[in-house]
Amino acid sequence: MTRSRLTRLLIAGLVGLLLAAVVAWWSILQDRRAAGPAGASTEAGTLLGGVSIGGPFSLVDHTGKPVTDKDYAGKYKLVFFGFTFCPDICPTELQVLAQAMDALGDDAARVQPLFISIDPQRDTPVQLAEYVAMFHPSITGLTGTPEQVAAVAKAYRVYYAKAPGGNGDDYLMDHSTFTYLMGPDGQFLKVLPRGTSPDEIVQSIRSYLARG
Repeated sequence: MTRSRLTRLLIAGLVGLLLAAVVAWWSILQDRRAAGPAGASTEAGTLLGGVSIGGPFSLVDHTGKPVTDKDYAGKYKLVFFGFTFCPDICPTELQVLAQAMDALGDDAARVQPLFISIDPQRDTPVQLAEYVAMFHPSITGLTGTPEQVAAVAKAYRVYYAKAPGGNGDDYLMDHSTFTYLMGPDGQFLKVLPRGTSPDEIVQSIRSYLARG
């Protein structure tokens, strides 16, 4: 691994840890508000300091159909950013999401996993369709123009960059590795760090389902 890529990964890790700390604190505040007097609330998707997670997007799904965030309204969303040529992290995390969807049973009908590519140069709808089909039929792959991908990544505070040292279409992507749990109305609910188990994901989703 080159020193340049090592530096990029270190920066991405530090940014990820900072975001995770902020998100964790915000989640604690949310839980306290939920347990408090009726009507206590906070602005949807807003973290401490006014930093937001999520928002409107326009992309293309793995069938080639143009979609927006409104197409997934009414369902809880598990949102993960990655790329189909990812050698290890992405397939591992998608397998975890697949196991969580199976473990949800009938509740899985209320959840939509979304795999958003940060590599629009190679991840065409056809490429995404073949890739997500290897993990679970419920997973939808999303791609778009570089500008559309940059916009949705910015909305979710996702870091990504082409790793140095590649040649033509042979390259890797550095990227953050969170899965975001979003509510039926698009509200940010929780960040699920890399390494979260399928059981923990199921537990998180059912805790929100139980709130009605």
